Amino acid sequence: MAFQAGHDGTGITVAVIDSGINDSHPDFSKTTGTTSRVLYHKDFTGTSITDAAGHVVYDTYGHGTHVAGILAGNGKLSNGQYRGVAPNVNLVDLRVLHQNGGGSDSVVIAAIQRAIALKSTYSIRVINLSLGRPIWNRFASDPLCQAVEAAWQAEMVVVVAAGNYGRLSVNGSNGYGTITSPGNDPMVLTVGAMKSMGTATPTDHLFASYSSKGPTSYGHVVKPDILAPGNLVLSAIDHGSALDAAYPANRVIGTFHNQPDYFTLSGTSMATPVVSGAVALLLQQNANLTPDQIKARLMKTAYKTFPTSSVATDPVTGQTYTSYDDMFTVGSGYLDVNAGLQNTALAPSTLGVALSPAAVYNANNGTVSLVNRNSAVWGTSVVCGNSLVWGNSVVWGNSVVWGNNALTGFSAVWGTSTGTSGSDGSSVVWGNSTALNQASSVDPSGDE
Repeated sequence: MAFQAGHDGTGITVAVIDSGINDSHPDFSKTTGTTSRVLYHKDFTGTSITDAAGHVVYDTYGHGTHVAGILAGNGKLSNGQYRGVAPNVNLVDLRVLHQNGGGSDSVVIAAIQRAIALKSTYSIRVINLSLGRPIWNRFASDPLCQAVEAAWQAEMVVVVAAGNYGRLSVNGSNGYGTITSPGNDPMVLTVGAMKSMGTATPTDHLFASYSSKGPTSYGHVVKPDILAPGNLVLSAIDHGSALDAAYPANRVIGTFHNQPDYFTLSGTSMATPVVSGAVALLLQQNANLTPDQIKARLMKTAYKTFPTSSVATDPVTGQTYTSYDDMFTVGSGYLDVNAGLQNTALAPSTLGVALSPAAVYNANNGTVSLVNRNSAVWGTSVVCGNSLVWGNSVVWGNSVVWGNNALTGFSAVWGTSTGTSGSDGSSVVWGNSTALNQASSVDPSGDE
């Protein structure tokens, strides 16, 4: 419906902070010809290389190209069959991950600052961060969080992956408290992953068991904010990249070209550009929307009908995982792009009205309540009251409603920190790596 209404992201630029974008893939071309819609490339890793023909290779890992295709691919190599969410947006490529998917706080912060500096030059309205790292301290003291808040304050919507720690159970926590930084910041729009189950309607879609759950390990911020399709997502392939070489079975041979033009990956990294694309569509429709208004609208209009729980099986190990669809698992619900475009409600334009609330645990009676910051819109406005944002199934009044089994082992989250601690985060692995070091990584197999 969005495409039929003429919403394709025209006039909006998204900064993709990732492993780079190989824009030789025709799906990044302009509608008028072969010229790329990537307006600017910058490598912050110092590891760029050139090919035999002397051309700069912008993405040696393959993650950023795949992410950009989900967001902005126009499906040229598939006759429009495999289009991204906003197939005519422009892109700014800020490379922070090297050929093995690794990066550091300092280069990511530098890239965010560059995006802010280039905002007017390239009309950048959205930043996509399909990456993250474990949380070392509260968001107010985290330099990554400070950087994304600066971008939000510059009126750029910052969309961040929740992380892929949902299967990690520390002290029986069942994956709760595993949101990564900077997705733990209450200002940004933090995205978890759903499984589309191969259908177009959301009624049978399920939560992806690897998607990180809230609340955040420090400060207990309610995250994720929203979910989007992230399992076995097909997008542009980066030929010769590390991911292409590591997972040849994920290549998709096109019916229009007898070669692998596309590639499937899974993770919250893949769900994040879906939301970034939706943000671009809303901004195309109404360029005056503030980041807070966009966050509030997408959360309010998200699809909110979920089963009490779901079970997923790892297709490689055969291990099963049970997810309870409470607000720390599904957030405000499942992204509904068309509902967001059709909605006209406006949260107040004041900066910070859509800050994600904190969750407070009352040990005396075992209840959890929401605490809004800065007179946030969630609990105080008829536009976005708590039940409208998170749904009646998880919030009643100002208290969080739980199923009988949803809090099994959940006490591990309160009063402690789950995950790894004791590191300054100066050098972490952001891409496909081992469990405790990965953040928004690639899961080639996905869920069953």
